[in-house]
Amino acid sequence: MFGLGMGEMLVILVIVLIIFGAGRLPELGEGLGKGIRNFRKATSEPDSIDVTPPSPGTSPQADSKPGASGERSTPAS
Repeated sequence: MFGLGMGEMLVILVIVLIIFGAGRLPELGEGLGKGIRNFRKATSEPDSIDVTPPSPGTSPQADSKPGASGERSTPAS
């Protein structure tokens, strides 16, 4: 794969260990794995767009809490 032998891979691993340290390697591997997984998921799933109209009895704003849209409520004086 990519023409890298065991010696080259070992040198790359040692350099990565020196740069990031042994404690951060699991975090880096986890982040890389999640990134690859999300990329594969995004490229394999078809695009889905929800175009169904809302039901007439419900409005999108009726379900939200007051002030949830970032508005500040002022106390009545």
